[in-house]
Amino acid sequence: MARSKEFDIDTVLGKAMTIFWQQGYEKTSMQDLVSGMGIHKRSMYDTFGDKHTLYMKVMERYTEIISAKMEERVQGLPSAKGAIRLLFETTVHKDDAEPKGCLFVNTAVELSNHDPIAVAKVNQSFMSNERLLEQLVQHGQENGEISGQYSPLVLSFYLHNALVGLRVMVKTTSDLQKLDGIIDTTLAILD
Repeated sequence: MARSKEFDIDTVLGKAMTIFWQQGYEKTSMQDLVSGMGIHKRSMYDTFGDKHTLYMKVMERYTEIISAKMEERVQGLPSAKGAIRLLFETTVHKDDAEPKGCLFVNTAVELSNHDPIAVAKVNQSFMSNERLLEQLVQHGQENGEISGQYSPLVLSFYLHNALVGLRVMVKTTSDLQKLDGIIDTTLAILD
């Protein structure tokens, strides 16, 4: 007779996500995961498979969480420009309980040269962010609050690139004046 799980899968995935987010994939050992997740090694292997499979599941969970947060933040905002600013400001002024930066940006930097599966997940997330930005820019151009000088698609690529850069910067500096200045300068292109 199979034993029932003695842990909540979402909870332990969340713990694994934090560990990977803080330490990166390569520097995270199986012992780090077992200790941090609070489960037995056998349970981890039975539930999640190997370290790489667990990492892919963590990335899927991270996608769900981040996508839901981004959508929630911009839903119902009357201003497309304000929604875009909010996405940038949330990167700088985020919950202290979360690690700094972005798990996908970390993954892109760490694994892009040798893990095509991870890179595919990163690219999928990046394209989703670009689509959201494109929709916001298009809405802002339609209602006249964003300049029509550039196409929504081109602006979405530019804005996403700047957002990724900002996600790196928050890991290297706590100078809020500098980070807020970067946001202001980046978003000036929308005028």
